[in-house]
Amino acid sequence: MPSTVSTHPPRFATAEAVARIVAASRRTQQPQSRGDLVSLAMGEPDFDTPHQVTEAAAASLRAGRTHYSPLLGERDLREALAEKLCGIAGTPVSAADILITQGGTAGLAASILGIVDPGDKVVIPDPTYSLYADLVSMAGGIVVPVPLAPDLHWDLDRLANALVGAKLFVFCNPSNPTGIVHSRAELDALADLLDGTSTIVISDEAYSDLDYTGRPFTSALSVDGLRDRTVYCQTFSKSYAMTGWRVGYLWGPAPLIQASARIHNTFNGSVNTFIQDAALVAVQTGGADIARMRAAYEQRGAIMREELARIPGLTLSASEGAFYQFPRYDLDLPSTEVVAALRTHGVAVRPGSEFGAQGEGHLRLSYAASPESITEGVRRLAYGLSALQ
Repeated sequence: MPSTVSTHPPRFATAEAVARIVAASRRTQQPQSRGDLVSLAMGEPDFDTPHQVTEAAAASLRAGRTHYSPLLGERDLREALAEKLCGIAGTPVSAADILITQGGTAGLAASILGIVDPGDKVVIPDPTYSLYADLVSMAGGIVVPVPLAPDLHWDLDRLANALVGAKLFVFCNPSNPTGIVHSRAELDALADLLDGTSTIVISDEAYSDLDYTGRPFTSALSVDGLRDRTVYCQTFSKSYAMTGWRVGYLWGPAPLIQASARIHNTFNGSVNTFIQDAALVAVQTGGADIARMRAAYEQRGAIMREELARIPGLTLSASEGAFYQFPRYDLDLPSTEVVAALRTHGVAVRPGSEFGAQGEGHLRLSYAASPESITEGVRRLAYGLSALQ
């Protein structure tokens, strides 16, 4: 009897959204780290989650808090966050307009997919966090990258031109990958540019507690001309060293949060109850932990900057916030090739091109690492760059 097994397996078609993401994405997956490799590539704290937060999760589990949470999130956590945001925004904040998300990335996905239609124009700085463009492409929007000024702050003239007819503007402050902090004057200027328009803003303030400028941090929520058009995206990952916990939140105009909730509930469902209990303890008790880690990052940033300043051919970025240095190098090589070569010399960093076309010629280094790792990693970086000359 002849075999019925086909020698030509079927070709399965995937969604066009996948092809759009593949075509647009600059995100790189670095090879697995080796034991002898010093990593200055990771965008996450090297600190453990504060002890009382971890204990709160354990106590919640022991208490049987293992069932589904409300889709918007636990009321106690949303009320605590509403009180916190009221202090930032200077206006009453309703817990009903807060959505607890599966980390900041799910918050970004829910908000962008809840706003952007195919063909919509979405403006982003260049360079910036690469996930924004991927999500816009997934939604079928048109990404309009706007090159930064030489000091890595916004080029307001270029931004003004790009924002004409834009559905959405997405930015992070402090910035990943540049480490700069947008000032109140910049945010006021953005508000002026958007006055009289229907452009929506997503302000990703994941690193807002890590500001070393010496001036008070300015949230988009505190700017009168931005507050009513802004979706505020926040995460517990950076401030509280809770990257693996996957918990964040959104707040903004009620219709936009309702749309985000519809997307988030479809993709993710509610966040684990016991993790929200731990997040509540972080909000209530984590101030001293934030201050401790922030002081350590500031000290480590100074160490990295001092070490990098000794390397010929590097132009450093200002160490204003987050935990990144974004130096420009003077080699005539793509940043992906430079990064690959540096790995052979025992140090991992990220290519600037991952964050946009204007990031080419830069490297992103994280100082969320021990002082010893920073010193040794930069020593290896200097040796590797010298070998490439």
